[in-house]
Amino acid sequence: MPDLSNMRINGQRLWDTLMEMAKIGGTPKGGCKRLTLTDLDKQGRKLFEKWCESAGCTMTIDEMGNMFARRQGSETHLPPVMMGSHLDTQPTGGKFDGVLGVLGALEVVRSLNDLNIKTKYPIEIANWTNEEGSRFAPAMVSSGVFAGAYTKEFAYSRKDSEGKTLGEELDRIGFKGSAPVGGKKIHAFFELHIEQGPILEAENIDIGVVTHGQGQFWYEITLTGFESHAGSTPMPRRKDALLGAARIVELVNKIGLSHAPNAVSTVGMLNPYPGSRNVIPGQAFLTVDFRSPSDETLVKMASALKRGVQRICAKGGLTFEIKQVFEYKAVPFSADNISAVRRAAAHFGYSHRDIVSGAGHDACYMARVAPTSMIFTPCVDGISHNEAEDISIEWATAGTNVLMHAVLEKAEVI
Repeated sequence: MPDLSNMRINGQRLWDTLMEMAKIGGTPKGGCKRLTLTDLDKQGRKLFEKWCESAGCTMTIDEMGNMFARRQGSETHLPPVMMGSHLDTQPTGGKFDGVLGVLGALEVVRSLNDLNIKTKYPIEIANWTNEEGSRFAPAMVSSGVFAGAYTKEFAYSRKDSEGKTLGEELDRIGFKGSAPVGGKKIHAFFELHIEQGPILEAENIDIGVVTHGQGQFWYEITLTGFESHAGSTPMPRRKDALLGAARIVELVNKIGLSHAPNAVSTVGMLNPYPGSRNVIPGQAFLTVDFRSPSDETLVKMASALKRGVQRICAKGGLTFEIKQVFEYKAVPFSADNISAVRRAAAHFGYSHRDIVSGAGHDACYMARVAPTSMIFTPCVDGISHNEAEDISIEWATAGTNVLMHAVLEKAEVI
């Protein structure tokens, strides 16, 4: 067996590859706009396919447009060790969100080729379709189909703002493949990704070892009071729906803080009616987003919200409707995969810490069908989904080194 102790990826080649891909859909502010299934996405996919074939991989495309580049193992019948992420971006996205996970995986394969490393298990690079969900909702729909969370027909029927369907656009750009979606065994799955948050950079940590994907509960609340004149209605006689909403905003914040540090809570929308400056609002609509890596904690947060809303409305003379519009259970990642990531980070002497993913990722669906975990790199100021998103070549190299050694542990070098 070859000595792997000093084996590292080619960081400069990885960086050059990232910058080359970033030219496709590059924006004047230095970001990327490469929306899924657009002509620019097709161009990015074609370049990725070319690079994979040059690295000796065979490409398979399934009926959702998911791309799988395979480096064969010595025992071809074995299920692959898979690594990957996505190439699509937000409308004002950055150069690294998702893309690092795909092109980092490509660099792993290139480095294995350079060093003539052979593995028992095949290795595959995945590029998942429509992870962002910025053109077709919901996000992560294609890995969701792969994992059995959605039907292919549901995914095909998703429409963009112009009424074009995901299925039609897959056909149009020539990436509706013939391979069935899912249903195949995967030995292990790893996803390298930028953190999209400020923790790693703030603590000067090289690697985030992702232990969980957060669960999410979303609510919509409608409060009804009574519109009346802002000047002539005495304060004690008011039924101010916006005042009730403001108190709920404060309640939601307190609920998040009471379950910190891993839980978070947000009111993302607050719309008063009728929206006139001299009318006391008679109605208010607001949304609540709870996230936690513990389903038990989410239930506690939801209960606190319902009790609090009832109390606030009783005090303010309001009626209310509260409904849950989304539930996504917390995702615990594979203990074995997590340990492999920790060992790889320790091997290089990289500082590392356990961390929870606050965002959704394809890995969260893959955890339903394969042992899965994620590797986070820092990003500058925690900024993502923004053209200012940035990382360093050192962070990208460290994350990809860890990815390579974790993958090799599962793929078994011969």
